[in-house]
Amino acid sequence: MTRAGADWWVVVLSWNGRDDTLACLDSLRRVERDGLGVVCVDNGSTDGSVEAIREQHPEADLIENGRNLGYSGGNNAGIRHALERGASWVVLLNNDATIAPDAIDAFERAAGERPQAGILSGKVLFREPPDRVWFAGQRFNATLGYSGRPRGYGRPDGPAYSRMVPTERAAGALMAVSRGAIDAVGLLDEELFAYIEDVDWSLRVREAGFEVLFVPDARAWHAVGGSTGGEYGSTHTLYYGVRNMVVVCERHRPLGRGGTLLRRAAILASYLALVPPRRPWGRSLAAVLQGFRDARAGRMGERG
Repeated sequence: MTRAGADWWVVVLSWNGRDDTLACLDSLRRVERDGLGVVCVDNGSTDGSVEAIREQHPEADLIENGRNLGYSGGNNAGIRHALERGASWVVLLNNDATIAPDAIDAFERAAGERPQAGILSGKVLFREPPDRVWFAGQRFNATLGYSGRPRGYGRPDGPAYSRMVPTERAAGALMAVSRGAIDAVGLLDEELFAYIEDVDWSLRVREAGFEVLFVPDARAWHAVGGSTGGEYGSTHTLYYGVRNMVVVCERHRPLGRGGTLLRRAAILASYLALVPPRRPWGRSLAAVLQGFRDARAGRMGERG
């Protein structure tokens, strides 16, 4: 499958998610396409992932980072690898997702139809139930620091989500980025480490004059936070979410002192509202408050 000079490459980032990663790479084997480059980047897994990937998927290039560089740093290693081998487009695919066999062809058709596209975001469905939408495009209001649920979230897939349309942000679970866009704006921001980095990248690409588009025929099925314990299983989603949301909004939509304070308060309130369903809620509350404090103090990178 993998060959130097391939126009399209897929980057799969793995961190202690061996079974999910193997299933993801299995799905890439079924992609109906010759000459697809695949690189799997391991962020210092200790669960036997490296050995299993090397044994079961020798067709994939394997990069061993040796430590957890986060979503941004890990994917950037794979993106650089792909670009050095001639990639025109790089697809980021979560390791806890499986891709449809015709998804890359759908991305390629969209790129041909819309030459100003810099990012193409696929349709992401829940793994269970597999006909329910997780992402079909999403708005982003940097003034308020608010995204809301993705379009179609939790609803049955259908005609309402079958057209290619602009989206204000892409989802890192399945997104294709052009070499031209990367040359213009750079790679993922490694200071963000994890979460909201796909929002930041989408905003930078749009600000550079490229389109960010939702491509409905490029599909994947996502376990939703499988590598971090699910939507309600990890405090990291709260910590990085509130910290990075504050930072990204202030970077892209600066306001005066009063507006900045109001937006920070709104972001904090929106993340505090996510705490009650989680257990233990005390740790979740602490994660939100820590993330907010670190945003105000400018403490970035991996959570301390």
